[in-house]
Amino acid sequence: MKQYQVHRFSVAPMMDWTDRHCRFFHRILSKRALLYTEMVTTGAVVHGDRQRLLGFSGEEHPVAVQLGGSNPKDLALAAGICADLGYDEINLNVGCPSDRVQEGRFGACLMAEPELVGECVAAMKAAVSLPVTVKCRIGIDEQDPEAALDRITAAVRAAGVDALIVHARKAWLKGLSPKENRDVPPLDYGRVYRLKQANPDLPIAINGGIKDVDAWREHCAHLDGVMIGREAYQSPEILLAVDPVLFDEPAPVADGFEAIEAMAPYIEARLAEGVRLSSITRHMIGLFPGRPGARLYRRHLATEAVKPGAGLEVLFDAAGHVRRAMETKAAA
Repeated sequence: MKQYQVHRFSVAPMMDWTDRHCRFFHRILSKRALLYTEMVTTGAVVHGDRQRLLGFSGEEHPVAVQLGGSNPKDLALAAGICADLGYDEINLNVGCPSDRVQEGRFGACLMAEPELVGECVAAMKAAVSLPVTVKCRIGIDEQDPEAALDRITAAVRAAGVDALIVHARKAWLKGLSPKENRDVPPLDYGRVYRLKQANPDLPIAINGGIKDVDAWREHCAHLDGVMIGREAYQSPEILLAVDPVLFDEPAPVADGFEAIEAMAPYIEARLAEGVRLSSITRHMIGLFPGRPGARLYRRHLATEAVKPGAGLEVLFDAAGHVRRAMETKAAA
């Protein structure tokens, strides 16, 4: 599949959110979205519990793994392990601004070391035959975004990077929390558009503050794709528009009710393995926004799914609140 199409729409890697249960759920809502793992450090890949950290279901494809690290040899080793596990893409995190990431000399602080990022990409490209991509910011701290983004792009292009995903904000490593870094620095979509104009043959997708379908269309008129994060997680039914709007294909399911039905076999299988219901349904709490009964749906899951032994009926009962409220409103 052409890289341009692969990155036309993706759901961002998000710590504590985009685990395997979340990705399976999102796949039910879109067959074409590229899904990402949470960021996993090279040390965790090499030395950690790989099944827990990196296990995924075949139905999740296409699925990419995001690695955190800055040692080319370690990244090459981790990339090889992930390739053997069956991932479709290796992505390097050059955008996360957390303190832990800075202490480990990776994430957004790598924006200050473009040559090292290039070495990391080259090492991973030499180790695997999969696409190797980079997710970065437009700059950090006092950097000039024009020069900073050009430098990182030149370095990774020279190393053979397959695509670049740009979060269209600076990251302020001093003075802003990771949460604030997702909202406070102003968005500069034009900077990413100019990058694409200067690099027409490099697949470039954009991330940051993208909240609706009209924005997808606008960005895709200038770039090769869009990546959305919190909107996909907090209002997951927006993913039902991905396949029809961006790929001219029907949505896999009609609505949240059908999505729950489609999730049922997966949930039953995971419950049989000892997974708690709440570990799965926490990713589904954003269904039915604005519908009658949505608050009761959320409350039911929040109180019942966490109980020991909670089963699939809890999710169906929660959805029943919405269905009954909709029927009552329609009959009024």
